Amino acid sequence: MSDLLTVELDAQYRQLREECGLLDRSARGKLAVTGSDAAEYLQGQLTNDVVALEVGDGLYAALLDRKGHMQSDMRVLRAAEGEILLDTEALALGAVLRHLKMYSIGRDAAIADVTEERGVLSLIGPRSVEIAGTAALPESDCETVAVGGVECLAVGTRDGIDLIVGAGDRERLRSVLLEAGAVEVSAEAVEILRIEAGVPRYGAEMGAETMPAEAGIVEQTISFTKGCYIGQETVARLHYKGRPNRHLRGLRLSAAAEPGATLRLGEKEVGKLGSAGVSPALGPIGLAILRREAEPGAGLTVGEDGVTAQVSALPFG
Repeated sequence: MSDLLTVELDAQYRQLREECGLLDRSARGKLAVTGSDAAEYLQGQLTNDVVALEVGDGLYAALLDRKGHMQSDMRVLRAAEGEILLDTEALALGAVLRHLKMYSIGRDAAIADVTEERGVLSLIGPRSVEIAGTAALPESDCETVAVGGVECLAVGTRDGIDLIVGAGDRERLRSVLLEAGAVEVSAEAVEILRIEAGVPRYGAEMGAETMPAEAGIVEQTISFTKGCYIGQETVARLHYKGRPNRHLRGLRLSAAAEPGATLRLGEKEVGKLGSAGVSPALGPIGLAILRREAEPGAGLTVGEDGVTAQVSALPFG
């Protein structure tokens, strides 16, 4: 990374930590589920308790295959009385849409891809709520609000607020937020905050062969009381009678490294580097799902370029 890019990234990082950064996340996948059976239908497909949601509530959930592997993680938002909005990583959208349409036959549940119709502007940092001019919201809870005269759905996040807005009003809302004091930042800067927090991302640490327990997201995504869903037996058996062979871990790297690099403990491969970045506060760091013998404190080799890593518990201390 050039000195100029490093300076720019450091400035964006400080903006996110001390003020408020603005990132356009409109490319995220968005599905609107409507119909009288919508909540009950999703209850049998997703891992968390969708039926319990009232208007304004939201939660984090996953869609699994029958072996308990993740097809996607997602936010589930009870945005209005007649609609449940699913918010996914863009790369998982097609698989989620195909699955939900296939199993919805005979149900009053319509699934529509509204990705192009609705933008997402994320405010990240301690001044996010102030700049949006909205009330603070618990993570994943949502509320229809007007921001600078633009109607949008405000959604609480771990470190700020997301504003979901009609595509035709996105640029107007962006201007309102910039005028209020937000500063546009890069996805790379926001990724550093995610890695520091030890939060896995589908398409990076998590994929179609990952179980929720391996990613450390069982507490957030799984209801053990709601009843049946696809993949439930495997999830319950692992939770009550076993333990995963792999765990999400942090990595303190000796130098910058590329995601996808093979991680070895001695001669044994223990995983692949999921995400990596250079934190202004912590230096080069990364996340990976590793075999359980790669415990915190263990030293690993990263790829073939002489980079090493020390395994760290999460969040980074």
